[in-house]
Amino acid sequence: MFVSSPFAKNLMSTLCLVALLAAPATPALAQSASTSPAKKELIDRVLELQRPALQALGQALAEQPAQRMMQQAGPILQQRVPADKREVVAREIEADVRKYIDEAVPLVREQAVKLAPSTLGVVLDERMDEAELRQLIAALESPAFRKFQQVSGEGQRLLTPKLVNEARVVLEPKARAMDVAVAKRLGIPPPGTAPAQESSPKK
Repeated sequence: MFVSSPFAKNLMSTLCLVALLAAPATPALAQSASTSPAKKELIDRVLELQRPALQALGQALAEQPAQRMMQQAGPILQQRVPADKREVVAREIEADVRKYIDEAVPLVREQAVKLAPSTLGVVLDERMDEAELRQLIAALESPAFRKFQQVSGEGQRLLTPKLVNEARVVLEPKARAMDVAVAKRLGIPPPGTAPAQESSPKK
């Protein structure tokens, strides 16, 4: 059973993440009733121009649990699955992860766009006047910036797994050292080690 494994814990966090993002936006974060129709129109235009970036953010967020699952499943696969069955199980896990991505990514991409008016829209309403919003729209509508938005999502998807792999090499030894140090202060065995047997008294 994998109940206590990082794989199982990550699955639970994934389900919680999707449920949280699927919840309706709180009505408390609404644009001010005193906002003029002209300003509301400008804010809506900014949010529409930011749609690709919002969708890319939602996609990256939804894909992170799948990437972690694949990384965490690898060691478990090697340790607990017989060698002659690993390839089949690996393909089945990949299919499960692909199913998650196909179902979760569209949901979170859509939710990112839905949440924008009650979050980013409120900030724009509070912090920017109409003249500034017009300047912002002019910048967002520039061909170079729009092209950058299109390619940045792809770049982020390429960056994320490589960053995770590179960072893991640096972070894992430091995390283990931290675990050992904290365990030592608490007088307990470090995580992943068997309790030390008491040595027989010297004669």
